[in-house]
Amino acid sequence: MAGSSFGNLVRLTTFGESHGKAIGGILEGIPAGFPLDLNEVQKDLNRRRPGQSAIVTQRKEPDQLQILSGVFEGKTLGTPIGFLIENEDQKSRDYDEMQQAFRPSHADFTYQQKYGIRDHRGGGRSSARETVSRVVAGSIAKQILQTKGIRIDAFVDQVGMLKWEGEWKSELKEVSESNIVRVPSADLALKMEELIKEVRKEGDTIGGAVRCVISGVRVGLGEPVFDKLHAELGKAMLSINAVKGFEIGSGFGSISMKGSEHNDLFTTDGRTKTNYSGGIQGGISNGMPIDFRVAFKPVATIMQPQETINESFEATEIKGKGRHDPCVVPRAVPIVEAMAALVILDYLLIQEAYQ
Repeated sequence: MAGSSFGNLVRLTTFGESHGKAIGGILEGIPAGFPLDLNEVQKDLNRRRPGQSAIVTQRKEPDQLQILSGVFEGKTLGTPIGFLIENEDQKSRDYDEMQQAFRPSHADFTYQQKYGIRDHRGGGRSSARETVSRVVAGSIAKQILQTKGIRIDAFVDQVGMLKWEGEWKSELKEVSESNIVRVPSADLALKMEELIKEVRKEGDTIGGAVRCVISGVRVGLGEPVFDKLHAELGKAMLSINAVKGFEIGSGFGSISMKGSEHNDLFTTDGRTKTNYSGGIQGGISNGMPIDFRVAFKPVATIMQPQETINESFEATEIKGKGRHDPCVVPRAVPIVEAMAALVILDYLLIQEAYQ
């Protein structure tokens, strides 16, 4: 299978299936001698892990990180960092019905048609279980970026029709991480939590959005043509399971604006009065906060009967079983942060290679 690696100088390759023995990865390009805090990596894993609240899948995985290579006496060696997270709470029998029938809007059909074989247990390689490796790699990247004054904050800003309309400030991170939805409003968190619970009772799922703000990025990251910084961020986000949209800065809202409204006017210190560009102009970071949103669809596996077809293309019916997220966005927050961190560190090292 191609497409299991991401990045340029900083490059992550992941492996493993949802109900296999383990999920893991190999992270290359991390500079030698960096003091790595594995406790911080574990904290990010805990933010992503299943079973952490009443509004996510109840699969119970400790997601305990095992470092296999690339780290010695607490510091990176500059060699590939190999790591592993064991799967401990698989219930493969919940997927027996899916061995022949395809879940609508899931990867079951496309995987079968492309490869002629698939691991139907938990979706195999197409499962969001794969993203645990991204969180490990991204957490390592975040630690390096922090030493360079770069901060990455992701949070939920929409579930269904409920949307947070506030202005982001770094102090709100404590608020967003204090509730199980991860939205920067305690009142809205309760409404979103209730909505997700109602949808789950109906045997259904609901979509949402994660917003990410990256501060402290200097001017000059990104290439002006095919390797634009926002294009790489878009690729990173659209590679995450269930993502259906990416917008940066004003995004699709720019359609209804005039140039005189949308242009970010400069101040004498080289910054801009507004940030409709989302911190990137001409594919290159301009020193303003990089600000983007990621749209997540409703999870495809629902606990309601649906019309579908089997491997013989015969009409049949399928009903989801097992443990699934009624809404993915609360657990997607650390994944968005991780992928953003990998992109920013990669492009930072590329820029430093020029100098």
